[in-house]
Amino acid sequence: MRSAAGLAGLLAALACAAAGGAPPAEPGVLGSGEARGFAAALAPRPFEFPRDHGPHPEFRHEWWYLTGNLDAADGERFGFELTFFRFALAPPPAPGAIGAASPPAQPRSAWRAREIYMAHFAVSDVARGRFRYAHKLSRAALGLAGAQAEPLRVWIDDWSLRAAAAGTGGRSASWTLAAAQPGYALELTLRPLEAPVPNGRGGLSRKSDRPADASYYYSIPRLEVHGRLLRDGVPLEVQGLAWLDREWGSGALGASETGWDWFALQLDDGSTLMFYALRDRDGARDPHSAGTWVASSGAVRALSSPEVQIEVTDHWTDAAGVRYPAAWRVRVPALALDLAVHPVLADQELEVRPRYYEGAVDASGDGSGHERRGRGYVELVGYAGER
Repeated sequence: MRSAAGLAGLLAALACAAAGGAPPAEPGVLGSGEARGFAAALAPRPFEFPRDHGPHPEFRHEWWYLTGNLDAADGERFGFELTFFRFALAPPPAPGAIGAASPPAQPRSAWRAREIYMAHFAVSDVARGRFRYAHKLSRAALGLAGAQAEPLRVWIDDWSLRAAAAGTGGRSASWTLAAAQPGYALELTLRPLEAPVPNGRGGLSRKSDRPADASYYYSIPRLEVHGRLLRDGVPLEVQGLAWLDREWGSGALGASETGWDWFALQLDDGSTLMFYALRDRDGARDPHSAGTWVASSGAVRALSSPEVQIEVTDHWTDAAGVRYPAAWRVRVPALALDLAVHPVLADQELEVRPRYYEGAVDASGDGSGHERRGRGYVELVGYAGER
């Protein structure tokens, strides 16, 4: 569950100029609920790798989402987020349609595009108490932005995620990540420590009772990371763990849903917990909230909403008066798991459209009678009242 919130509203103004089409109708948290002409995520399906690491142009939107915690040799700690969004402005030609089986006509302009890409890059500099972010938006034309499957490459300008060589079981021998903003730049190598994990029912993640309000969703919860972070031009060697989320679909959230709280926690015994709590307009949790537990043995367990208890224990308010949860108690009684989760910095808010919170966190507590510690990321969407 990731922050595509408001994508349709943000990109609709570009639709006519970029693709010659009309803006999407009824933009919502994930875009229009109709998405006519696009494929829909309606039933579970087996994932195929490396193909599914790449783009799915028959669907309206998708994203590649990386978050992680890094340690420098001198003990300094950093968090990072790099995410790429693909948003289609028009569906691909239907099979059998005029022109579908023949070469496309020469576009009127090389700038003309059917897709828009957007990316966010953020760094949490814990020792210096800094949170810095940047964002990019580009049409998929003239090589400015795009995505391909084999080998994986997703990019906007000089920001990129790419796989150097294919492996087995959905893994890759190594992936590389590169992004830069004023004051901070990352050049990282990532190695998946496990195969991709489907979320939901066979990879199908339902968001409401409407069948079309769903997506295909998998994660790689543990990627070993090493590389270099440049801070104010000074290189620091870093290492740590990252998390990859992949999701694609054509639908929206439910009409009564306004946002979500997403938790991705990597515990020190090798287990991981992902859970997203969908929020309705009245503040209650929607029953389609769900998650995934991966034990240290590698066993995967889907988690329903009643199995996960989340209590907010503190709040933080930004300069504009937006109030976010800022500490939590997360309990999964069936797993004997009881964790306190705290952000490493209070302010890890991206003031983009829509405004949302994406921050590095620490976790500590009990699990099956043993002390558990870990790190991770929390994402909070919809608190600023933007759809």
